[in-house]
Amino acid sequence: MTYFPGEQHPDRNRIGVFDLLVVVSGRLYIGGEEDQNWAVSPGQMLILCPDKYHYAVNPCDDETCFYWLHFKEAARPEENDAHSSVSNFRGKGKLSRIESYHIMLPKYEDMTESTQVYDLIQRLIRLSTEHRSHAFWQEQQLFIDLLKIIENKQKTEVLSPSIQLAEMTEAYIKRHYRSRISNRDLSEALHFHSNYIIRCMREVFHCTPPMAYLHQYRLDQAKLLLIKTDWTITRIADYV
Repeated sequence: MTYFPGEQHPDRNRIGVFDLLVVVSGRLYIGGEEDQNWAVSPGQMLILCPDKYHYAVNPCDDETCFYWLHFKEAARPEENDAHSSVSNFRGKGKLSRIESYHIMLPKYEDMTESTQVYDLIQRLIRLSTEHRSHAFWQEQQLFIDLLKIIENKQKTEVLSPSIQLAEMTEAYIKRHYRSRISNRDLSEALHFHSNYIIRCMREVFHCTPPMAYLHQYRLDQAKLLLIKTDWTITRIADYV
C-alpha cells in the first residue's frame, strides 16, 4: 500500500485479526489501544490488536509505502505491557497437559532484518494470486519464517534469567526422565540452588515445581506408550 502526502490510515475498530504493519518508506501515524500513539518509520513494525480501536493520529507527511499482513490465532491473545503474547498449546486433550510454547512478538520496534522481512512479505504477496491448493503450505511456512525473525530479536532482548533456567530445567528433565532425579541432582547439573530452580519453574510453568513436572512428563510418556505399543502397564511403568 502507498499513501501520498495528506492521506492517512483509516479508522478501524475490532477487525477480528492482528494487523502487522511494516513500513518501507515515509511514516505512518497510528493511535489507539488506550490512547497510545506510534510513528512507524522505515524499518519499523507495529502489531495492532484484533479487539481494539485504531485511528490515524496525523496524515502522512511524505509518500509512505508499507506492507500490512493480517493473521489470527485460535488461542486467546494476551497482551502484557508493550509485548503481545500468543499461546500455542500442543495437545490440549488428555494426552499432554504441560507442553506449551509462548510466541513472544514485539508490539512496536525496529527490525534488524528488515530486508529479509520485506522479501518474505513480497513472496507472500506473490503467492496470494496462486491456486489455494498450491500456495497454502508455502504461505504458512513463509509466515512461520517471518514470525521467527521477529521473535528471535524479541527473545534475545527480553528473555529473563528465570525463563532461561526454567527451560534448561525442563530440557534436563526430558533428557533424563527415566533416571532417578532429585532437586539436588538438578542443582548440581544446572549449577543453581534448588530453591531458585523451584521458584523459576513455578513462575514460568504456573506453580509446577520440578518434581511435579517430572511426574507429569513420565505420565505423558506412559500415555504415548499405551497408544504406540502393546506393552503391559507394568512394563511401561518400569520403562518410564
